[in-house]
Amino acid sequence: MTVLHVEAGRHLYGGALQVRYLIEGLSRRGVRNVLVCPRGAAIAEAAGPFCDAVCELPMGGDLDVGFVWRLRRVIQREQPDLVHLHSRRGADIFGGVAARLCGVPAVVSRRVDNPERAWVARLKYRLFHRVITISQAIREVLLAEGVPADQVVCVPSAVDVAAYSRDCDGTVLREAFGFSGDETVVGVIAQLIPRKGHRYLLEAAPCIIEAHPQVRFVFFGQGPLEDEIREQVSRHGLEGHVLLAGFRDDLPRILPCLDLVVHPVEMEGLGVSLLQAGAAGVPMVGARAGGVPEILGDDAGLLVPPGDVPALAEAVLRLLDDPDLRLRLGRAARERVCQRFSLDAMVEGNLAVYRDVIG
Repeated sequence: MTVLHVEAGRHLYGGALQVRYLIEGLSRRGVRNVLVCPRGAAIAEAAGPFCDAVCELPMGGDLDVGFVWRLRRVIQREQPDLVHLHSRRGADIFGGVAARLCGVPAVVSRRVDNPERAWVARLKYRLFHRVITISQAIREVLLAEGVPADQVVCVPSAVDVAAYSRDCDGTVLREAFGFSGDETVVGVIAQLIPRKGHRYLLEAAPCIIEAHPQVRFVFFGQGPLEDEIREQVSRHGLEGHVLLAGFRDDLPRILPCLDLVVHPVEMEGLGVSLLQAGAAGVPMVGARAGGVPEILGDDAGLLVPPGDVPALAEAVLRLLDDPDLRLRLGRAARERVCQRFSLDAMVEGNLAVYRDVIG
């Protein structure tokens, strides 16, 4: 079997990291992989050893109609059995059109839970033999928009549990952020974009700090809201308690040393950062949005309504006040992640879809 993958992300986190995991797992199962990605994308190097070919193409987003013809040439040259489109930003629709023109079946991954107009969804997803959602919550969104149930398959995202299941090295936080070791460290691992809800935690922070002056909030990630978040930090007088750490490629070392992870999102397809934190055994507070309850449900974390600042502050304080509860939730999260979100399960789930489509 030859599968041609299209991934438009330039950085190796979120969906792009899942694609890298998938390609490696498929390669180990004898599948021939071809990767199409933007020029200079990190996934080209990361997934390259598991691909028979890597094609770096110009990818200009939703208005780049020329991508249809560029991708069509690659499909004609590589002759895949199936095309798997992993991204939006034009790669999904234009990729589906290119596969259709070549007579090759296509599947598309859906990683976000934001709704589309029903007529747009029904028209768009006709291009694909299957839509693979990373959570049941996203699947329900598509079904509500009228996409046929037999066309939508849920294959949850996965995490490399072994990479995050390590003991905390006591020097990590001191070396990375200059901490003394007496701080209580609360992490937020998300792009700096509106729907990730950083502002809600910043609004809750003064109440939390009043009860726990030693707390430090570390925001991992980058994005267009960085200046706005810095302004909010300054406005609330939180400069000594909030650190914007940017993108880090050493999270497997850092996460086991965090006391708590908070995910105050408004919308979320699933939450790969929560899978990482769970694999590291870190207790979590998350908003009851999208696929987050699929990770934190069954007492594997605390859930609060999206945008509810008092409830968020109360949940964080409850965990900071109760070390035993943090320990229990961390263990439960690790067990849940190991059971339901393994790399093997994700790879086998996608492979089953491919076999079903190719038939």
